[in-house]
Amino acid sequence: MTSTLTTVLASAPLAAGWAAHALWWRHRVDQARRDPLTGLPGRKLFQRQAEKLLRARTAAVVLVDLDRFKALNDTYGHGAGDTVLATSAARLCRWAEEHGGCVARLGGDEFAAAITAPDDISLALAALHASLCRPLPYRGHVVSVGASVGAYCAELLPEPPLDRAMRRADEAMYAAKRSGGGWRIAETPTPAMTTTNGRRTGRPGTAAPTGGPR
Repeated sequence: MTSTLTTVLASAPLAAGWAAHALWWRHRVDQARRDPLTGLPGRKLFQRQAEKLLRARTAAVVLVDLDRFKALNDTYGHGAGDTVLATSAARLCRWAEEHGGCVARLGGDEFAAAITAPDDISLALAALHASLCRPLPYRGHVVSVGASVGAYCAELLPEPPLDRAMRRADEAMYAAKRSGGGWRIAETPTPAMTTTNGRRTGRPGTAAPTGGPR
């Protein structure tokens, strides 16, 4: 008994060291999967988190695309653009946390969120849009950028695959952008727009190659 206890006590520091190392390594891997500017998860990490929410069948997927972002960069410089991206990410993150959700930066000025759908999704989206559009100070200037927000409630799908939900949210976001910004909700699971390479036609990266070999 005494020998066993001695062995356990002797191995405890080693086990604690391995546990600490495992936590440190997990933190490093998690940080590597995050966007360095905003601190938000990337697409792959977001997909895993969002798929868990979708299994509850009461989730909503939201896509956000900032409006007039290129003009802001051209006018005030990329430093202002980075400030707007970081601020928008923080605002989206706070909103998603209020609804038990997760967020990601998909690239450029495009973000995604998956939340537990509130009783009034319209009210929640209106609050998100108002938050994203609030002006912010930057080096003596007050800069602002609009936002187009699209959402889809996954409970409408018989089986809620994330890619279908994100596609419908993307279409709703694009409809909001075409109308000058704001937010829209996709009402049906059936895609309303054509696709190229599995993505909404017209999105970056979906244009067919032109010309022959160079």
